[in-house]
Amino acid sequence: MLFDQGYFLFVIPAMIFAMWAQAKVRSAYNTYSRLLSQSGRTAVEVAASLLRNAGLGDVRIERQRGHLTDHYDPRSRTLRLSDSTYNSASVAAIAIAAHEVGHAVQHSVGYAPLAIRNGLVPVAQFTSQAAFPLFFIGLFTNSGFLMDLGLLFFLGAVLFQAITLPVEFNASRRAMDMLQVSGYVAPAEVVPVGNMLNAAALTYVAGMAVAVAQLLRLLVLRGARDRD
Repeated sequence: MLFDQGYFLFVIPAMIFAMWAQAKVRSAYNTYSRLLSQSGRTAVEVAASLLRNAGLGDVRIERQRGHLTDHYDPRSRTLRLSDSTYNSASVAAIAIAAHEVGHAVQHSVGYAPLAIRNGLVPVAQFTSQAAFPLFFIGLFTNSGFLMDLGLLFFLGAVLFQAITLPVEFNASRRAMDMLQVSGYVAPAEVVPVGNMLNAAALTYVAGMAVAVAQLLRLLVLRGARDRD
């Protein structure tokens, strides 16, 4: 058995960072979900208005069961707002809804990183699930080919995480711009909305960090096997 030093050097610190990022999101949401927007409009009302302003009145809005399960589905052109967001008039809910509208706008204008990410979804799902079994079967059977194939598959998953970052940050920028132009965010609410959007974006940075850490871990194990 090889000592998995890469796990302790890379993965554990990245997981701690990811847990901190999740805590930041929970803290921001708990804070700003109690802060009612000065506009008095609910998240679903704001989302519908922003979509109309962007010429996307045909995009459907549906209520999604769960907490913070909000997302935009480009296949059905449907924006789904979670139970905790849909009828809330909080700053947090409006920021989340506007972010998802940002994805809808990206889709409508053919934003390249989003198109690439959407095209990679089925590939990334397969490669991320197959990477570790292939690598560790190769590790314990001393098959360099399987280890390298697992590394290649996991590299695909890392690239998917990398292309996700600009997509999410761009959606947040669009959300802030739309909210300010439409007047749904008062000057005093710009910082709270920005804090909510930035905290949510931090989770994607953490996801990227964990993916890179896992890749480095596999590379360490691969190098150690070659030296044995």
